[in-house]
Amino acid sequence: MTIPHLRKTKTSSQLIVNGEPFLMLSAELHNSTLSSAKYMADDKIWQNMKDMYINTLLGSVSWEQIEPVEGHFDFSNLDAVIVAAREHGLKLVLLWFGSFKNALSTYVPAWVKKGVKRFPRVHTLQAGGKRKTLELISPFCEEGWKADAKAFAKLMAHLKEFDGQHSTVLMVQVENEAGMLGDSRDRSKVAEKRFQEPVPKDLLEHLQTNTETLHPEFRKRCPNLSTDEAGSVTWKDLFDAKNVVPAEEMFMADAFSRYIQRVASAGKAEYPLPLYANAWLNLDDASGLDLEGIPIVVGGGSQAGVYPSGGPCPHTLDVYMFNAPALDFISPDLYLHDYETTCQNYRHNNQPLFIPEQRRDEKGARRIWSAYGNHLSLGCSPFGIDSLQAADCAFTKHYRLMHSLRKQILEAQANRPEDMLGFFFDDFVEGQKFKEKSWTKQMGGFQVAIERAFVFGKPGPGAGMVIHQGDGRFLCVGWGFNISFESLSPKSTFTGILHAEEKEVNPVTGELTALKWLGGDETRSGGSLIMPNEDPDYGGFPIAVTIPARTGIAECWAYSLEEEEEEEDF
Repeated sequence: MTIPHLRKTKTSSQLIVNGEPFLMLSAELHNSTLSSAKYMADDKIWQNMKDMYINTLLGSVSWEQIEPVEGHFDFSNLDAVIVAAREHGLKLVLLWFGSFKNALSTYVPAWVKKGVKRFPRVHTLQAGGKRKTLELISPFCEEGWKADAKAFAKLMAHLKEFDGQHSTVLMVQVENEAGMLGDSRDRSKVAEKRFQEPVPKDLLEHLQTNTETLHPEFRKRCPNLSTDEAGSVTWKDLFDAKNVVPAEEMFMADAFSRYIQRVASAGKAEYPLPLYANAWLNLDDASGLDLEGIPIVVGGGSQAGVYPSGGPCPHTLDVYMFNAPALDFISPDLYLHDYETTCQNYRHNNQPLFIPEQRRDEKGARRIWSAYGNHLSLGCSPFGIDSLQAADCAFTKHYRLMHSLRKQILEAQANRPEDMLGFFFDDFVEGQKFKEKSWTKQMGGFQVAIERAFVFGKPGPGAGMVIHQGDGRFLCVGWGFNISFESLSPKSTFTGILHAEEKEVNPVTGELTALKWLGGDETRSGGSLIMPNEDPDYGGFPIAVTIPARTGIAECWAYSLEEEEEEEDF
């Protein structure tokens, strides 16, 4: 049996489990939930996750729990968790809380925390030049990465032995939101010395020879990359000498990424599951945040050190991707940043998208349709899912529908990404001054346009996906939208809907069958197919022309005519 792995597709990669593509309908537990198999069982969390149509759970495995005494490993709780996941038909993505967790070292064993001489900390400079010690192992600490790599290798070797024949564990995240807070770089003596040294030759040569493919955010911060011979260029030389912060942040990104590579490569040598690292995002422009009454401080910060300096943000991705080849991809923790921009940032150079943390509310649930449909995501994971009940969770209905159509979604992701369009509409704001844009894409010879579902009352939110099936046949999935078509042929004199059907899915085979025909009011007399919400607002209009959604699945056939004016006979 092959182990879980990534397989290249037309423009990305898919996760392969037991030889078949697997769409992760994932969610992340609170930080410490997975530390107790008994807690998971007694609180009936497993069944609640199943009731949400979740198929993959993300949860932590901490260094302090598996190696409380140096050299003595205890995997008993992890084994019980894995067995319980199998029994409930769920997969796992494990989060290795090793040296770094949210820019701190709070999950390391006590013997690491107390051994400050062996495991020196990061130092910062505060106002007045006062030095402060952080609870963060310095990424320049060789003893730190050696001990972390040893523990991680033991974990991966154990997973191979205990789970290799079952593939319950699909992937592993290496560390969590690496970087440092409180300053733009480490001010310890060893870090001071390293900062004065030349940029590592291998990294600089890579950056110099691949300028066209570097991330736009890197190029924005480093528009004039030094062409001097590698081996003599310092970190300051790479950037504007008047603003040393970008140089200091890139210096830390180099250090953290090399540390993580040593840990990840040690684990991958034992059991080569897909590995990734996640990012606490930076903030360049506060106007791009979806705050809506939330304090701006939670948005990330615009200065390195306010957000974790040296973490895998968009502008440091090239450093991480080069320095840490044992990582299969880098992922964003995406809560309040612009969803589309962030997803695109983390598809850099066609690496696959995976969102290990995101908001768990209705806004978050609606946005996953774009992640899966436009950015070919492996999975999207609302954080803190275990403190919600399935009946109250926004993701339940979205995952239910995605689960029923996973076969169609996976096929299009792999082979026809150009034939997919995901979209979302948030709650309608009365009196909004801007004209809302429709979602558009050219598919199957038509310009496809998605707008909010027509109602006589207040328009509702919406979300979904459209997949072109060939020959003008479109699979329409979701709620709260209209779909219309315009032929791309310059000779076309008419475009409309030829036929439409509401569909239902065979739960065993995944095949679609017709539930009923749609026409008249449902297609606005052939002009656009309405995929209504479950509770459309009639606005007091006496005629109910919008039928509440039932399956959330339909197919429609678009067609066009090309008629020429006939010459008249005189």
